[in-house]
Amino acid sequence: METKSITESRATSIVLRLIVISSIVRGFIGGTMEFSNDEVYYWTYALYPELSHFDHPPMVGWVIQLFTFNLALPYEFFMRLGGVVFAGINTFLAFKIASRLKDNIAGIYAAFLYTSSIYASILAGIFIIPDTPQTLFWMLSLYFLMESLPKEKIDSKARLNLVLGGLMIGLAGLSKYHGAFIGIGVALYAIIADRRWLKDWSLWAAGLVAVLCMTPVLLWNYGNDFISFTFHTERVTPALEVRLDYFFTEVGGQIAYNNPWNWYLIIAALVGIFKGKKVMEKKQLQVLLYNGLPLILVFTSFAIFRRTLPHWTGPGYLPLIIIAAVYWRVKLIDSKAKNAWRLWKPRRIVGSTTFLTVLLAIAYWLINYSPIQLGKNDINKPEVFGEYDFTQDMYGWRQINKKIIPIIDKDVEAGNMPKDAKFVGFEWFPGTHIDFYIAYPNHHKMIMMGNWDQIHKYAWINEDRGGLEKGEDVYFINVTNWERDVHKQFGNYFEKIEEVDRVEVTRSGVLMRYAYLYRLRGYKGNYDFPNPHEKKHKLK
Repeated sequence: METKSITESRATSIVLRLIVISSIVRGFIGGTMEFSNDEVYYWTYALYPELSHFDHPPMVGWVIQLFTFNLALPYEFFMRLGGVVFAGINTFLAFKIASRLKDNIAGIYAAFLYTSSIYASILAGIFIIPDTPQTLFWMLSLYFLMESLPKEKIDSKARLNLVLGGLMIGLAGLSKYHGAFIGIGVALYAIIADRRWLKDWSLWAAGLVAVLCMTPVLLWNYGNDFISFTFHTERVTPALEVRLDYFFTEVGGQIAYNNPWNWYLIIAALVGIFKGKKVMEKKQLQVLLYNGLPLILVFTSFAIFRRTLPHWTGPGYLPLIIIAAVYWRVKLIDSKAKNAWRLWKPRRIVGSTTFLTVLLAIAYWLINYSPIQLGKNDINKPEVFGEYDFTQDMYGWRQINKKIIPIIDKDVEAGNMPKDAKFVGFEWFPGTHIDFYIAYPNHHKMIMMGNWDQIHKYAWINEDRGGLEKGEDVYFINVTNWERDVHKQFGNYFEKIEEVDRVEVTRSGVLMRYAYLYRLRGYKGNYDFPNPHEKKHKLK
């Protein structure tokens, strides 16, 4: 006998409360934490919009422009607001997809599991990165594909849903190149599971729509020697050496990014299904699996030979969350538990959300309030104080601005530097932090000195900002958690290097790191800046 379910209105009410509460939490965190390295870099996508960019398609920049009213509100809350809104929409989509596959309780489980995912709920749900819009369009494509591909009859509604799915695939591709894996999943389904679609015009129309969406990216790359594709190809081209350390780091990262509790529920569900447990129709299951597994398997395989990043596989787990939700709902039905609809009964599901809540609270405290110094400290070498403390990537930048700008003002008043003196950086991180929090708001231009791997989009920004003129004097800020030997870094390119002052960055009254201000005098004009107009780019 099947366990009791709940009405759609009751289930929707529960999910909407979950969305509201989680959105408030995300919004609070997003508005009170400083930007991470990646996020602040994507601010440049909105500041200097293009059809595409060196390392990613343009969507994340468009999202920032939308929610900040074209940077009229360039604050953390508004720049991250897209993530908060999209995560709420995605949670509801997970609920609707799982509800249609099984029932409303399965939908509630899917909503809780989505909210419990560190990748989906925090990385893409709070922070503003290419994954933020990508998850929205991935979930939307999944919704439309589930409303078309598994249908017994290919009618006008199924065709319309498939074409809409193609549109979402294209928009996912405009967010991040990984969106191509959704199209691969559709192709695998049509070839392996249901060849009727190969003979139907709507499948090819959907593919055409997806490709047309990528026109801006193709046009930009055509005008820039396809540098973006070259860059990413080099990142994933396998080496000949087997690196098990990279492999286990990748697997461990996937477990961590998806929430270890969630990951267990997903893997247990997949094992149960492959052992023969039927939880949904075969074609429905195939759509979900082909939408997720290819991405996970490809990048996990790459990790055997070269370093990868765990969040690259993140979208592949989104359809697996749906599978897990339906699987554990069916298991609960089989257990014949009384009052099984009550949310606190399936501890496996709510436990995952509880785990994430505790973890999030600890992380927020560590970054914003912890007096614990996690970096490398040497009282005799203050220039490396706080080195490699990852919690400081998102802390202290406004503090540096508040303390260092008065020093610059006095330096200018004394006639030591021009009022509009430029800043230089040696890499996009922490250079973009200094640009966003210090240089740009105080009307100074930031110029990046480094190779393609080090400066990325700043090759174009340098050109727009006029580069450096021979004899020019500039400022450099050296933060000790990302310390570089200023003389080794810039000594060959400037006549003289002068230390102006240093400021302290404290957290809960404890010294965390220093920020040194330098004058770099007399640019020699001999630095070989990466040239965006070269026909053959040397990326290293």
